[in-house]
Amino acid sequence: QVQLVESGGGTVQAGGSLRLSCIASGLALTNYVLGWHRQAPGKARESVAVRSADGSTWYADSAKGRFTISRDSARDNVKNTVALQMNNLKPEDTAVYYCAARHRASNSWNSWGRGTQVTVSS
Repeated sequence: QVQLVESGGGTVQAGGSLRLSCIASGLALTNYVLGWHRQAPGKARESVAVRSADGSTWYADSAKGRFTISRDSARDNVKNTVALQMNNLKPEDTAVYYCAARHRASNSWNSWGRGTQVTVSS
């Protein structure tokens, strides 16, 4: 069973940085796509950054140049970590950030963490 647990959220002033971490268990990173998504109050959830099973990455326009997604593989694929380094944060980045996973053959994000709050003050 795939489990995702996020950490690293908090409150930061505009221009500051935060690093989010997601511990993923029950999956092999070579077979899964991992991504960070966010949902601001009153808005739909949106994808922020994605790392594919082959190592390629995708970023939303709002994240390009400021956010970096990275992945660390653990031995035996028991636990793996995907991180989101966020620099030059803006008040509009305020949201709950979720880690999600989907099998590389699937188009649906079917495993989600519970989310971590990021608040950027102006």
